[in-house]
Amino acid sequence: MISSRFSVAVHILTLLELHKSGRITSELIAGSVNTNPVVIRRMMSLLNKAGLIHSSPGVAGATLVRPLHEITLLDVYRAVQVGVQEELFAIHENPNPACIVGKNIQSTLETNFAKAQQAMEQELARVTLHQVANDILHAQS
Repeated sequence: MISSRFSVAVHILTLLELHKSGRITSELIAGSVNTNPVVIRRMMSLLNKAGLIHSSPGVAGATLVRPLHEITLLDVYRAVQVGVQEELFAIHENPNPACIVGKNIQSTLETNFAKAQQAMEQELARVTLHQVANDILHAQS
């Protein structure tokens, strides 16, 4: 299941790009996201570990490691899904094996859900953060 961590990470990376002339703090980012700076610092740690940003402990701000046109939404999705259920869909556990539906529902849904997950990841791979930033800037005009 996709948590809001994904959209927050995209928000952070886009802010870093739009404010790349200076180092912006987690407090400033938190104000834009409307969350606690601790949440932002945790997210930035994941982005740092994934090689999308460079940040140093005790030093305010972060910088993008690669240009936005080289970072896809799939890169961001994978960076923040660490430790979170990997699949988009969860299947209920322990259906009744004595029931024809209960006996077969998991294997049937797994196949279809895997196809949907693959389609979503292919779409995320097509969209760069450069496109997201441009859409935001055009919405501003």
